Amino acid sequence: MGNVHASGAPPPPMAPPPPSSETLKPQQTSNTGDPKERNPGPYEELHKQSKDLFPQVFEGAKVLMSKGLSSHFQITHTLTLSTFSTSGYRFGSTYIGNKQLSPNEAFPILIGDVDSSGNLNANLIHALSDRTRGKFVAQFQSGGKCIGQQLSCDYKGDDFCASITTGNLDPINMQGLLVAHYLQGITPRFAAGAELMYHRGMQVPGGEIAIMSLGGKYSGDTWQLSANASPMSGNLHTCFYQRVTNNMQIGVELDTSIRNQESTGTIAYQVDIPNADCTFKGQVDSSWCLGAVMEKKLVPFPFTLALSGYANHVKGSYRFGIGMYIG
Repeated sequence: MGNVHASGAPPPPMAPPPPSSETLKPQQTSNTGDPKERNPGPYEELHKQSKDLFPQVFEGAKVLMSKGLSSHFQITHTLTLSTFSTSGYRFGSTYIGNKQLSPNEAFPILIGDVDSSGNLNANLIHALSDRTRGKFVAQFQSGGKCIGQQLSCDYKGDDFCASITTGNLDPINMQGLLVAHYLQGITPRFAAGAELMYHRGMQVPGGEIAIMSLGGKYSGDTWQLSANASPMSGNLHTCFYQRVTNNMQIGVELDTSIRNQESTGTIAYQVDIPNADCTFKGQVDSSWCLGAVMEKKLVPFPFTLALSGYANHVKGSYRFGIGMYIG
Protein backbone atom coordinates (compact mmCIF):
# COMPACT_ATOMS: atom_id res chain seq x y z
CA MET A 1 0.00 0.00 0.00
CA GLY A 2 2.64 2.42 -1.08
CA ASN A 3 0.25 5.28 -1.74
CA VAL A 4 -1.10 5.15 1.81
CA HIS A 5 2.44 5.90 2.92
CA ALA A 6 2.63 8.74 0.44
CA SER A 7 -0.49 10.35 1.82
CA GLY A 8 0.89 10.27 5.35
CA ALA A 9 -1.64 7.79 6.79
CA PRO A 10 -0.64 4.91 9.09
CA PRO A 11 -1.01 1.57 7.25
CA PRO A 12 -1.77 -1.69 9.06
CA PRO A 13 1.31 -3.50 10.39
CA MET A 14 1.82 -6.03 7.63
CA ALA A 15 5.06 -7.85 6.93
CA PRO A 16 6.19 -8.51 3.34
CA PRO A 17 6.07 -12.06 2.02
CA PRO A 18 9.28 -14.07 2.12
CA PRO A 19 11.45 -14.21 -1.00
CA SER A 20 10.94 -17.00 -3.48
CA SER A 21 12.81 -18.29 -6.49
CA GLU A 22 12.11 -17.29 -10.09
CA THR A 23 10.87 -20.79 -10.85
CA LEU A 24 7.90 -20.46 -8.51
CA LYS A 25 7.22 -16.74 -8.25
CA PRO A 26 4.70 -15.63 -10.92
CA GLN A 27 5.57 -12.41 -12.68
CA GLN A 28 2.93 -9.75 -12.11
CA THR A 29 2.02 -7.80 -15.23
CA SER A 30 1.63 -4.19 -14.14
CA ASN A 31 1.28 -2.84 -17.70
CA THR A 32 3.31 0.23 -16.81
CA GLY A 33 5.17 1.66 -19.71
CA ASP A 34 3.27 -0.33 -22.37
CA PRO A 35 1.23 2.12 -24.48
CA LYS A 36 -0.49 -0.75 -26.32
CA GLU A 37 -2.16 -2.00 -23.13
CA ARG A 38 -5.10 0.12 -21.98
CA ASN A 39 -5.39 -1.34 -18.49
CA PRO A 40 -3.23 0.93 -16.29
CA GLY A 41 -2.78 -1.54 -13.43
CA PRO A 42 -3.52 -0.88 -9.74
CA TYR A 43 -3.37 2.65 -8.34
CA GLU A 44 -0.94 1.55 -5.64
CA GLU A 45 1.59 0.65 -8.36
CA LEU A 46 1.79 4.17 -9.80
CA HIS A 47 5.46 4.46 -8.86
CA LYS A 48 6.37 0.79 -9.22
CA GLN A 49 8.86 1.17 -12.08
CA SER A 50 10.87 3.77 -10.16
CA LYS A 51 10.56 2.02 -6.80
CA ASP A 52 11.86 -1.27 -8.21
CA LEU A 53 15.22 0.39 -8.85
CA PHE A 54 15.84 1.23 -5.19
CA PRO A 55 18.29 -1.20 -3.53
CA GLN A 56 17.11 -3.35 -0.63
CA VAL A 57 19.95 -2.42 1.71
CA PHE A 58 20.73 -4.81 4.58
CA GLU A 59 23.32 -4.92 7.35
CA GLY A 60 25.37 -7.75 8.80
CA ALA A 61 25.32 -11.25 7.32
CA LYS A 62 22.47 -13.05 5.58
CA VAL A 63 22.16 -16.55 4.13
CA LEU A 64 19.12 -17.54 2.11
CA MET A 65 18.70 -21.11 0.89
CA SER A 66 15.73 -22.07 -1.30
CA LYS A 67 14.77 -25.55 -2.44
CA GLY A 68 12.08 -26.47 -4.94
CA LEU A 69 10.45 -29.70 -3.81
CA SER A 70 8.23 -29.79 -6.90
CA SER A 71 7.03 -27.54 -9.70
CA HIS A 72 4.43 -26.13 -7.27
CA PHE A 73 6.10 -26.17 -3.87
CA GLN A 74 9.24 -24.49 -2.52
CA ILE A 75 10.78 -24.00 0.92
CA THR A 76 13.29 -21.37 2.09
CA HIS A 77 15.67 -21.09 5.03
CA THR A 78 16.91 -17.63 6.03
CA LEU A 79 19.58 -16.88 8.62
CA THR A 80 20.26 -13.25 9.50
CA LEU A 81 22.94 -11.81 11.78
CA SER A 82 22.61 -8.07 12.36
CA THR A 83 23.41 -5.41 14.94
CA PHE A 84 20.71 -2.89 14.02
CA SER A 85 17.82 -5.16 12.97
CA THR A 86 16.30 -8.45 14.06
CA SER A 87 18.61 -11.45 13.91
CA GLY A 88 17.61 -15.07 13.78
CA TYR A 89 16.27 -17.87 11.63
CA ARG A 90 13.15 -17.91 9.45
CA PHE A 91 11.52 -20.80 7.65
CA GLY A 92 9.34 -20.06 4.64
CA SER A 93 7.27 -21.98 2.14
CA THR A 94 5.55 -21.14 -1.14
CA TYR A 95 2.86 -23.07 -2.98
CA ILE A 96 1.46 -22.22 -6.42
CA GLY A 97 -1.62 -24.02 -7.65
CA ASN A 98 -2.75 -25.42 -10.99
CA LYS A 99 -5.10 -22.63 -12.10
CA GLN A 100 -3.07 -21.24 -15.01
CA LEU A 101 -4.51 -17.96 -16.34
CA SER A 102 -1.48 -16.94 -18.41
CA PRO A 103 2.12 -18.08 -18.91
CA ASN A 104 3.14 -15.85 -15.98
CA GLU A 105 0.13 -16.28 -13.68
CA ALA A 106 -1.00 -19.33 -11.74
CA PHE A 107 -3.28 -19.51 -8.70
CA PRO A 108 -3.84 -19.98 -5.83
CA ILE A 109 -0.62 -18.74 -4.24
CA LEU A 110 0.11 -19.58 -0.62
CA ILE A 111 3.12 -17.96 1.07
CA GLY A 112 4.11 -18.26 4.70
CA ASP A 113 7.12 -17.83 6.97
CA VAL A 114 7.77 -18.34 10.66
CA ASP A 115 10.69 -17.29 12.85
CA SER A 116 12.35 -19.03 15.76
CA SER A 117 10.06 -17.21 18.24
CA GLY A 118 6.90 -18.60 16.61
CA ASN A 119 5.82 -15.41 14.85
CA LEU A 120 3.98 -16.32 11.64
CA ASN A 121 3.18 -14.40 8.45
CA ALA A 122 0.65 -15.92 6.06
CA ASN A 123 -0.38 -14.77 2.56
CA LEU A 124 -3.10 -16.09 0.27
CA ILE A 125 -3.56 -14.81 -3.29
CA HIS A 126 -6.24 -16.20 -5.58
CA ALA A 127 -7.93 -15.38 -8.87
CA LEU A 128 -11.66 -15.26 -8.19
CA SER A 129 -12.22 -14.79 -11.94
CA ASP A 130 -10.23 -13.77 -15.02
CA ARG A 131 -10.53 -10.11 -13.96
CA THR A 132 -10.70 -10.34 -10.17
CA ARG A 133 -7.84 -11.00 -7.76
CA GLY A 134 -8.17 -11.43 -4.02
CA LYS A 135 -5.45 -11.31 -1.36
CA PHE A 136 -5.47 -12.07 2.35
CA VAL A 137 -2.55 -11.36 4.69
CA ALA A 138 -2.40 -12.25 8.37
CA GLN A 139 0.26 -11.89 11.05
CA PHE A 140 0.33 -14.03 14.20
CA GLN A 141 2.42 -13.85 17.34
CA SER A 142 3.66 -16.90 19.20
CA GLY A 143 0.70 -18.48 20.93
CA GLY A 144 -1.63 -18.00 17.97
CA LYS A 145 -2.71 -14.40 18.63
CA CYS A 146 -3.55 -12.52 15.43
CA ILE A 147 -1.97 -9.05 15.57
CA GLY A 148 -2.74 -7.93 12.03
CA GLN A 149 -4.87 -8.88 9.05
CA GLN A 150 -5.51 -7.37 5.66
CA LEU A 151 -7.99 -8.28 2.93
CA SER A 152 -7.95 -6.77 -0.55
CA CYS A 153 -9.70 -7.30 -3.87
CA ASP A 154 -8.71 -5.96 -7.32
CA TYR A 155 -10.87 -5.79 -10.42
CA LYS A 156 -9.26 -5.14 -13.82
CA GLY A 157 -11.48 -3.84 -16.58
CA ASP A 158 -10.55 -3.19 -20.19
CA ASP A 159 -9.17 0.28 -19.39
CA PHE A 160 -9.43 0.67 -15.61
CA CYS A 161 -8.52 -0.99 -12.34
CA ALA A 162 -10.51 -0.73 -9.10
CA SER A 163 -9.36 -1.99 -5.69
CA ILE A 164 -10.63 -2.07 -2.14
CA THR A 165 -8.56 -2.97 0.92
CA THR A 166 -9.47 -3.45 4.57
CA GLY A 167 -6.97 -3.69 7.40
CA ASN A 168 -7.32 -4.77 11.04
CA LEU A 169 -11.12 -4.58 10.97
CA ASP A 170 -12.83 -4.78 14.37
CA PRO A 171 -16.61 -4.62 13.83
CA ILE A 172 -17.37 -4.81 17.55
CA ASN A 173 -15.37 -1.69 18.43
CA MET A 174 -15.95 -0.10 15.01
CA GLN A 175 -12.24 0.20 14.25
CA GLY A 176 -10.10 -0.49 11.23
CA LEU A 177 -8.71 0.80 7.96
CA LEU A 178 -10.54 1.04 4.63
CA VAL A 179 -8.81 2.08 1.40
CA ALA A 180 -10.43 2.37 -2.04
CA HIS A 181 -8.44 2.85 -5.26
CA TYR A 182 -9.48 3.63 -8.82
CA LEU A 183 -7.25 4.18 -11.84
CA GLN A 184 -8.66 4.93 -15.29
CA GLY A 185 -6.78 4.72 -18.58
CA ILE A 186 -7.64 7.98 -20.35
CA THR A 187 -5.41 7.30 -23.37
CA PRO A 188 -3.03 4.42 -24.14
CA ARG A 189 -0.25 6.47 -22.49
CA PHE A 190 -2.05 8.48 -19.79
CA ALA A 191 -3.95 7.23 -16.73
CA ALA A 192 -5.49 9.12 -13.79
CA GLY A 193 -7.28 8.07 -10.64
CA ALA A 194 -7.89 8.61 -6.94
CA GLU A 195 -7.42 7.00 -3.56
CA LEU A 196 -9.71 7.36 -0.55
CA MET A 197 -8.51 6.20 2.84
CA TYR A 198 -10.64 6.05 6.00
CA HIS A 199 -9.07 5.07 9.34
CA ARG A 200 -11.00 4.74 12.58
CA GLY A 201 -9.53 3.78 15.94
CA MET A 202 -8.51 4.89 19.40
CA GLN A 203 -4.94 5.58 18.27
CA VAL A 204 -6.14 8.00 15.56
CA PRO A 205 -6.31 11.69 16.59
CA GLY A 206 -9.97 12.63 16.87
CA GLY A 207 -11.02 8.99 16.61
CA GLU A 208 -11.19 8.91 12.82
CA ILE A 209 -9.53 10.37 9.75
CA ALA A 210 -10.25 10.40 6.02
CA ILE A 211 -7.67 11.33 3.40
CA MET A 212 -8.15 11.57 -0.35
CA SER A 213 -5.36 11.71 -2.90
CA LEU A 214 -5.29 12.15 -6.67
CA GLY A 215 -2.72 10.57 -8.95
CA GLY A 216 -1.77 9.83 -12.49
CA LYS A 217 1.00 8.62 -14.77
CA TYR A 218 2.16 9.24 -18.32
CA SER A 219 4.18 6.55 -20.07
CA GLY A 220 6.53 7.03 -23.00
CA ASP A 221 8.33 4.35 -24.94
CA THR A 222 11.31 4.25 -22.53
CA TRP A 223 10.18 6.52 -19.67
CA GLN A 224 7.35 7.15 -17.23
CA LEU A 225 6.31 10.13 -15.13
CA SER A 226 3.99 9.49 -12.17
CA ALA A 227 2.63 11.65 -9.36
CA ASN A 228 0.08 11.58 -6.57
CA ALA A 229 -0.99 14.42 -4.29
CA SER A 230 -3.05 14.66 -1.13
CA PRO A 231 -4.48 18.20 -0.85
CA MET A 232 -5.75 17.67 2.71
CA SER A 233 -2.41 16.52 4.13
CA GLY A 234 -0.35 18.74 1.83
CA ASN A 235 1.82 15.94 0.42
CA LEU A 236 3.08 15.63 -3.15
CA HIS A 237 4.91 12.53 -4.38
CA THR A 238 6.44 12.40 -7.87
CA CYS A 239 8.61 9.83 -9.65
CA PHE A 240 10.36 9.69 -12.99
CA TYR A 241 11.66 6.51 -14.63
CA GLN A 242 13.97 6.28 -17.63
CA ARG A 243 15.45 3.25 -19.37
CA VAL A 244 18.73 4.66 -20.65
CA THR A 245 19.98 1.49 -22.34
CA ASN A 246 19.02 -2.17 -22.27
CA ASN A 247 21.30 -2.61 -19.26
CA MET A 248 20.82 0.67 -17.41
CA GLN A 249 17.78 2.25 -15.74
CA ILE A 250 17.42 5.45 -13.72
CA GLY A 251 14.69 6.60 -11.34
CA VAL A 252 14.13 9.93 -9.59
CA GLU A 253 11.80 10.41 -6.61
CA LEU A 254 10.71 13.72 -5.05
CA ASP A 255 8.66 13.69 -1.85
CA THR A 256 7.32 17.13 -0.80
CA SER A 257 5.45 18.14 2.34
CA ILE A 258 3.87 21.55 1.74
CA ARG A 259 2.68 21.76 5.33
CA ASN A 260 6.19 21.24 6.74
CA GLN A 261 7.85 23.02 3.82
CA GLU A 262 10.24 20.13 3.31
CA SER A 263 11.28 18.15 0.26
CA THR A 264 13.45 15.08 -0.17
CA GLY A 265 14.85 14.01 -3.51
CA THR A 266 16.35 10.63 -4.32
CA ILE A 267 18.10 9.30 -7.41
CA ALA A 268 18.27 5.54 -7.93
CA TYR A 269 19.78 3.46 -10.70
CA GLN A 270 20.21 -0.14 -11.77
CA VAL A 271 23.03 -1.42 -13.95
CA ASP A 272 23.01 -4.97 -15.35
CA ILE A 273 26.26 -6.53 -16.57
CA PRO A 274 25.15 -9.67 -18.45
CA ASN A 275 28.67 -10.83 -19.30
CA ALA A 276 29.55 -10.87 -15.61
CA ASP A 277 26.13 -12.09 -14.36
CA CYS A 278 26.09 -9.06 -12.08
CA THR A 279 23.44 -6.51 -11.09
CA PHE A 280 24.21 -3.27 -9.28
CA LYS A 281 21.61 -1.00 -7.63
CA GLY A 282 22.39 2.30 -5.94
CA GLN A 283 20.73 5.40 -4.58
CA VAL A 284 21.63 8.83 -3.21
CA ASP A 285 19.27 11.38 -1.67
CA SER A 286 19.34 15.07 -0.81
CA SER A 287 20.22 14.25 2.83
CA TRP A 288 23.55 12.80 1.64
CA CYS A 289 22.54 9.23 2.37
CA LEU A 290 23.94 6.64 -0.01
CA GLY A 291 22.97 3.00 -0.41
CA ALA A 292 24.02 0.27 -2.81
CA VAL A 293 23.59 -3.46 -3.34
CA MET A 294 25.55 -5.65 -5.75
CA GLU A 295 24.41 -9.18 -6.64
CA LYS A 296 26.79 -11.49 -8.47
CA LYS A 297 25.82 -14.95 -9.70
CA LEU A 298 28.61 -17.45 -9.12
CA VAL A 299 28.13 -19.49 -12.29
CA PRO A 300 28.05 -22.49 -12.71
CA PHE A 301 27.09 -22.92 -9.06
CA PRO A 302 23.56 -22.04 -7.90
CA PHE A 303 24.95 -19.31 -5.64
CA THR A 304 24.46 -15.54 -5.65
CA LEU A 305 26.78 -13.29 -3.67
CA ALA A 306 25.27 -10.03 -2.36
CA LEU A 307 27.21 -7.06 -1.01
CA SER A 308 25.39 -4.14 0.62
CA GLY A 309 26.50 -0.76 1.90
CA TYR A 310 24.81 2.29 3.43
CA ALA A 311 26.31 5.61 4.46
CA ASN A 312 24.76 8.61 6.22
CA HIS A 313 27.42 11.30 6.07
CA VAL A 314 25.38 13.76 8.17
CA LYS A 315 25.05 11.42 11.17
CA GLY A 316 28.30 9.60 10.53
CA SER A 317 26.52 6.24 10.31
CA TYR A 318 27.89 3.46 8.09
CA ARG A 319 26.53 -0.04 7.65
CA PHE A 320 27.73 -2.95 5.54
CA GLY A 321 26.32 -6.36 4.77
CA ILE A 322 27.22 -9.57 2.98
CA GLY A 323 24.79 -12.24 1.86
CA MET A 324 24.72 -15.57 0.08
CA TYR A 325 21.65 -16.81 -1.81
CA ILE A 326 21.61 -20.53 -2.54
CA GLY A 327 19.18 -22.07 -4.96
